[in-house]
Amino acid sequence: MKHFLLAGCSLGLVALAGCAVGPDFKKPAAPASGLYGQGTKLSRTQAVTGKAEQDAAGLQGGAQVFHVGQDIPAQWWTLFRSPALDQLVRKALANNPSLESARNALSAAQENRLAQQSAYYPSISGSFNPTRNKTSRTYSPVPNSNQWLYTVHTAQLNISYVPDLWGGVRRGVESATALRDAQRDQLRAVQLTLTSSVVQAAIDYATLKEQLDTTQSLVNLQRNLLDSARKQEKAGEFSQNDVALQHTALAQNEATLAPLQKQLEQQKHLIAALVGDTPDVPQPEFSLKDFTLPADLPVSVPARLIEQRPDIRTAQANWHAACAQVGVAVANRLPNIQLGATPGYAAASIAQMAAPGYGQWTIAAMITQPLFDGGLLRHQENAARAAYDQAASDYRSTLLSALQDVADTFTALRLDATTLADNAEAATAAGDSLRIALAQYKYGAISQIVMLAAQQAHLQTELALAQSRADRLADTVALFQALGGGWWNSKESEAPHNPSWHPDKGLAVLLP
Repeated sequence: MKHFLLAGCSLGLVALAGCAVGPDFKKPAAPASGLYGQGTKLSRTQAVTGKAEQDAAGLQGGAQVFHVGQDIPAQWWTLFRSPALDQLVRKALANNPSLESARNALSAAQENRLAQQSAYYPSISGSFNPTRNKTSRTYSPVPNSNQWLYTVHTAQLNISYVPDLWGGVRRGVESATALRDAQRDQLRAVQLTLTSSVVQAAIDYATLKEQLDTTQSLVNLQRNLLDSARKQEKAGEFSQNDVALQHTALAQNEATLAPLQKQLEQQKHLIAALVGDTPDVPQPEFSLKDFTLPADLPVSVPARLIEQRPDIRTAQANWHAACAQVGVAVANRLPNIQLGATPGYAAASIAQMAAPGYGQWTIAAMITQPLFDGGLLRHQENAARAAYDQAASDYRSTLLSALQDVADTFTALRLDATTLADNAEAATAAGDSLRIALAQYKYGAISQIVMLAAQQAHLQTELALAQSRADRLADTVALFQALGGGWWNSKESEAPHNPSWHPDKGLAVLLP
């Protein structure tokens, strides 16, 4: 009967050990929406075409085509076909301190997870305690030698084990694993942000350089016109007012050179910081003609986006960790069992420890149940549940922000392509107008005011054209970043998408 009771108790403990209190985390469902708004509500049988392709500018003016389901390469920046940009990004990935910090944080999270798993196993420690003792003559001599002075050498093991009856340890490991996953996705987010920032910084540098060169060219033209105006003033053909107007226009455009130069130098400093260099280290030069606008762009549906975006994955992992912490808090309020054993030896000399009869041991079991703690454990459980609800809200907020980000990027791609075509047309017209105005101005056919207006229009259209070219490049960078950057195609990452999905099953959507 006694053996049956022991067997029944053992089975009961095993059954208890198989359960885990607290809610089980369920992966959130994918968004029901198929795409990202009215501007991207696309049909699989019909392409959506914007304004007709125009490439009057010769740079960054070609057509781009969306391919739903097309995968993203891990090194997506190589699609811009700039060897200098590729080298710059690789240098940033190797030297950026923020990325190195994220790697170290991931290592720490992994070690914390492994440390949490140690609670699955018994805890064993050893001790050796030699003592010299004296017994008061009030008592009988304690050792069997009947000596008032004696020495005791004690060596023993301390073994303790707490069975995971309610799954609190497993929930703790589950939480630590989710936090490790969150840190891993945070590393991916840092890497994606870094690569996007480097590419964008190079594009911004090229844009500022283009604006500076355009402004400098106009300033040189206006200096020549000012010299011509002064000569004509001496000849009596121009008035002092005509010369003053030309001088004013020159001074106004010269005043824009220093701010542009300042921004250009600061952009160099930014690039140096991103790649882990000090500001005095030379960086490669970039111009807008160094970048090729990728013609084929991927489109990931929302169901895949939640598996690709590192920020969404991080929010989901944090939600999972908060869910597991509820189980930890619940388990802390329930009865628990602690098992212990202390086998060892106690002898008057070390030599006696090898002799039989000097061994000793203790086996103990203890059941604990919190009775009164001033509401500590109850409030900790309430806090864990509130943190779980907070993490769920954070996940939904992150998901909505990601969908908005992608939708905004698609809108920018579509409309900035039209803007570039319009600015290219305007720049061509303004250039023709300036050349005609220069010829007419030399022969006195137009006034000084008309000439200055033609110069200003030419400058504005050239600056707008440079910015439009940069915008199309920046929109493409933003798209790769918004869709997750292709980290799953790196050697160390697992693919988050359905392997049965093939890029060729998607549709094509033409942008001008």
